[in-house]
Amino acid sequence: MTRRRPMLSVLLLLLAGLAALAWFNRVHLAAFPGIVGAYTAKEYCSCRYVAGNPPEYCTGYVKLYLPISALHDDADGRRVTARGLGRSHTAAWQGERQGCRLLEQADPL
Repeated sequence: MTRRRPMLSVLLLLLAGLAALAWFNRVHLAAFPGIVGAYTAKEYCSCRYVAGNPPEYCTGYVKLYLPISALHDDADGRRVTARGLGRSHTAAWQGERQGCRLLEQADPL
């Protein structure tokens, strides 16, 4: 088969290599969806409530290649909830010296 179809053999070898690479990194790949929402919530909260920037600026500041499906800015409570790749995270302003922190439980959107 290798002599008749060398490109197919190379393609199958590449696919097997990618499958092995994905298997060895499965823990990291499983954690990736949570990173998008957490990063967006934390950085938006810091941009808005620590640095004091306007909402329009902070929306552009946290923009990623992967889109977020929801972003809620609770200005009264100084809390930000973001949903990305199906997972939600909330960051809240803790104070002048602490800045913003990710919370254990995300607020409902």
